[in-house]
Amino acid sequence: MSNEEIAVKLEGHEHEIGSLKHRMEDQEEQAKILNDLVVSVKELALNMKNMISEQQTLNNRLSRLENEPAEKWRTTTKTIATAVISTAVGAGVTVLIALLAQYI
Repeated sequence: MSNEEIAVKLEGHEHEIGSLKHRMEDQEEQAKILNDLVVSVKELALNMKNMISEQQTLNNRLSRLENEPAEKWRTTTKTIATAVISTAVGAGVTVLIALLAQYI
């Protein structure tokens, strides 16, 4: 092999090496971008997990707040019903006692 052929081959190899270096730099940049994307997705997933947890807490609080007036209404109606029934029974017992007192 002559010096010229060696020089041509070396030049070809240098060109190939330069091309491979360029392609490798592109691959490194793409890997960095992909890594950044993975980190962003992890952060997003963590934020979503925290948001879901907070939303569940808020849903529980909202349910309790929504049920509070209903519970108060049930308690009020029970109290009113008890008062009405107690009054009616008391009046009935009073009338019964008054009737029994007339016959005694």
